[in-house]
Amino acid sequence: MNNNAILRKVRYTFDFNDDKIVSIFKLADVEVERTQVTRWLKKDDHEEFENLNDKQLATFLNGFINLRRGKREGEQPKPEKNLNNNIILRKLKIALNLKDTDILDLLDLADFRLGKSELSAFFRKPSHQHYRLCKDQVLRNFLMGMQLKYKKGEKKNK
Repeated sequence: MNNNAILRKVRYTFDFNDDKIVSIFKLADVEVERTQVTRWLKKDDHEEFENLNDKQLATFLNGFINLRRGKREGEQPKPEKNLNNNIILRKLKIALNLKDTDILDLLDLADFRLGKSELSAFFRKPSHQHYRLCKDQVLRNFLMGMQLKYKKGEKKNK
């Protein structure tokens, strides 16, 4: 999945404005300009669009974890230089404090069925014999389920 699309989806789901995204990067000890965020959020075919690289998305997700769970003591985790869907899923799981059953429920909200053993394979080490790569379809449906749960939940609270 496209890193910019993931950022857009998280932004929309939690109603983050550009300044909030800047502050989330700050929580991961990285300074970004508001104009930079605006370029990342543009449509892919817009002339000012700029790609969000893996390290930048990893930094945002680390900041998102700090926002939702609190900043941990000591040195902050270093952002990965190369991301895959498994790492993105793991970071969102940590940020939202989800258990496996919660993830399966989010996937179910998006009408996507996955077994518990299939899900656990995404969180194994790549060297493990039962490790599986998380495909775009799974991540896309997880993000959709996340949007359905958290966007709806926020509307009820307003």
